[in-house]
Amino acid sequence: MSRMVGTVSMGIRAPIIRSGDDLVEIVTNSVLEAAREGALTVRDRDVICMTEAIVARAQGNYASVDDIAADVRAKLGGETVGVIFPILSRNRFAICLRGIAKGAKKIVLMLSYPSDEVGNHLIDVDAMDEKGVDPYKDVLTLEQYRALFGYTTHPFTGVDYVDYYSNLIRECGAEVEVIFANDPRAILPYTKTVLACDIHTRARTKRRLLAAGAEKVFCLDEILNAPVGGSGYNAKYGLLGSNKSTEDKVKLFPREECQQLVEDVQARILKETGRHVEVMVYGDGAFKDPVGKIWELADPVVSPAYTAGLEGTPNELKLKYLADNDFADLSGEALRDAIKGEIKKKDGSLVGKMAAQGTTPRRLTDLIGSLCDLTSGSGDKGTPIVYIQGYFDNYTTE
Repeated sequence: MSRMVGTVSMGIRAPIIRSGDDLVEIVTNSVLEAAREGALTVRDRDVICMTEAIVARAQGNYASVDDIAADVRAKLGGETVGVIFPILSRNRFAICLRGIAKGAKKIVLMLSYPSDEVGNHLIDVDAMDEKGVDPYKDVLTLEQYRALFGYTTHPFTGVDYVDYYSNLIRECGAEVEVIFANDPRAILPYTKTVLACDIHTRARTKRRLLAAGAEKVFCLDEILNAPVGGSGYNAKYGLLGSNKSTEDKVKLFPREECQQLVEDVQARILKETGRHVEVMVYGDGAFKDPVGKIWELADPVVSPAYTAGLEGTPNELKLKYLADNDFADLSGEALRDAIKGEIKKKDGSLVGKMAAQGTTPRRLTDLIGSLCDLTSGSGDKGTPIVYIQGYFDNYTTE
C-alpha cells in the first residue's frame, strides 16, 4: 500500500538560547533526541529549520538605543531628519525610533497611508474614499489627519501609532512633526536629510529622493551595518529585521556567518545518521492575515541562510488539472496509475505548461519559511526548531 502521509511539519523544543551558545550542538542534539523519543525518523531530504531569533541570540547580535543614536548622528548630521515609511510596530520599530530620535534634534515623521508597508492600517480605506482623500497625491498634516479620521487604534494592539511614535520621539528629547504621504519626495519641503525606513522598496525610495534633490539619504540597512563601539551589527541589512529585546536594546538580524551554521548542522546530521538533510534559518513568512490585512514581511528576507538543496522553486504538476483534462475518462486505480505515470515523466522545467498552472511559483525558502513561521509561532510554544518531512515527496513517493 502507498504511504498515506505527505508533508509533516513539527516543532522541536530546545533550550533557551543565550549569547555564545553552540547552535550546531544544540540543534543537532534536539533533533536527535526527538528521533530517540520516536517523534521522527531522520530521512534524506528532510528539512531542519531554525528561527532567526535563536541564531542572532547565539551570535550576541544586539545593539542599544545609544548605539543607534551614535550611528544616526554620525551619518545624518544630528539636526532635522525626515524619517519616512516606518512600519507600525512596537516590536519591530519603536526601539529603533528611540535611537533615531536620540540622534537628531527634530524628526519629521512621514507615515504612509492608508497602511504601512506590511499592512498595518492607519486609515480605513472606505473612510478614506468617503472623505475624498487620494493616497497617490494628497499630503496630509497631522491636523488634517485628525480632522478627517480622528484617533484610530490598531485592531490587534489597540495602539494609536501616531500618538505613540510622536510621544516616543519627544521622550527622547527631539522635536516632532508628523505628515502623511506615499510619495517619498513629499518629505523634501521639510528636510533634505532623510532616513528611509521601508523594507522591500528601499532602493527605489532612495533613488527617487536623490534624483529629486535630497542631500543625505540613508536606509535602515545602512544604519548599524558596522559595529558602533563594539555593538552588534549586520553588514548586509543593518537595522532591517531587528526586534525589540529590552526597552533600550534591539536584537539584530543574524549576521552572514549563519551560512556556515546551516552547513555545519547539515554535516553533523550526516555524520550522526548517514542522512542528507537540508537546513535553513527562517524569519518572517510571507502570508496575509485576512482580518487585520497584515503581511508577515517585516524581515528583509524570509531566509538569510540555507543549504544548496533549497535553492529554486517547486516544479510540480497540478493533479486536479490532469484529472479533469488529460484523464477525464478515467477513475479509480486507472486514474491513479495514469497520474503517477505523468508525474514520473516530468522532465525539466514545467514553467508555462498548462498542467502546472495554479501551482505555487515561489522560492522554496519562502514557502518553507512560511510553513515554519506558522508552525513555531512567535509566543511561548518553545519550538524554535522546525523539522519538516515529506516536503519534496509527490504522489508517486512510496
